[in-house]
Amino acid sequence: MRLIERYLFRQLLGPTLLATMALVALALLARSLSEFDVLIEQRQSAVTFLKIIGLALPQLLGIILPIALFVATLVALNRLHTEQEIVVCFAGGMSRWRVISPAMRLAVLATLLSLGMSLWAAPWSSRAIRETFFDMKSDLASTLVRPGEFTEPGPGLTVYAQTIDRDQVIHNLFIHQEKPQGGAVTYTAREGVIAERKGLPVLVLRKGSNQEFSSAGVLQYLSWDEYTFDLSSLFQSDELLHYKIGDRYPHELFFPDLAQTWEQNNRVQMLSEGHWRLASPLYNIAMMSMALAAVIGGSFSRMGYGKRIATVGAAAAVVQILGFGIKAACDNNAWLNALQYIVPLAATWWGLGQIFRQRVNRYIAIGGGPQLEPLGPT
Repeated sequence: MRLIERYLFRQLLGPTLLATMALVALALLARSLSEFDVLIEQRQSAVTFLKIIGLALPQLLGIILPIALFVATLVALNRLHTEQEIVVCFAGGMSRWRVISPAMRLAVLATLLSLGMSLWAAPWSSRAIRETFFDMKSDLASTLVRPGEFTEPGPGLTVYAQTIDRDQVIHNLFIHQEKPQGGAVTYTAREGVIAERKGLPVLVLRKGSNQEFSSAGVLQYLSWDEYTFDLSSLFQSDELLHYKIGDRYPHELFFPDLAQTWEQNNRVQMLSEGHWRLASPLYNIAMMSMALAAVIGGSFSRMGYGKRIATVGAAAAVVQILGFGIKAACDNNAWLNALQYIVPLAATWWGLGQIFRQRVNRYIAIGGGPQLEPLGPT
């Protein structure tokens, strides 16, 4: 790139980075609020909470980057145009392509970044999030006990605990268990902790007692300093971790194992997701082209380009919404997948067409003096 092109590239890169960081911060804040129950209800650590929020970043960037490019380009180019720096570029003999080439290079870089995240980073992070939630679901402490609430983690079993401290020690524990052959037993303990004995989960109760009604109605009472309550029968599960469509890598989407019933039944949705992974990065170029068209795609105006920017901004929003709508439609009809590529390519063609259809008039000197009057694109 020549010096002036590097200057234009830097003028676009700075606002793009700022817009991306601002939108990412807002998206992560919204995501953190929606996942706040991980700390409150699931009683997971702050590390787990931050891990879930951080792993959502690749998925969010794929949506945010085209919007950030569009907004940043409008801001940067509108300033450059109103301060007549773009006018000077045209006056110096630069072609339209040379003027917009820094912006298009930035859009291509964003497209490649989005493509990498869409194909590899996003499914990897989505799998990691699902594995984290699966581990949380298998967490005995959060499943068995909710402080201040009566829970029923298993058939015939009722559990109550007053509090759980940071060391996962359960205080003032109450357990009522109904036996299959009849009768019931009640356990009370000052504290308890979930542990593992011989590879099996157990609840170690300390300083408590149990009262048991036999099937004959006889009450038996026993106090103890420590008692081991077996949990293995409650948490035996053959549930396996299942990756959803959004968690799959491209080769799994385009070449599913049709011997599996689930993949056979969701073949069309998987194909739609695969094409979306390839087509969605093109919106970076489409949004950049439309932003360029909003500022450079019309005649020069000293009064600014507010009306034109508002019109193109509404059109860009329609393009994005249309893209999501077509993606949803492709989940039911594989023949519509071509439209996932046509929409961003058509938006790119329209934006570039608006730019290159304009004729550039050069600049004339007024009264033979050094002052130049820009005629600009017409």
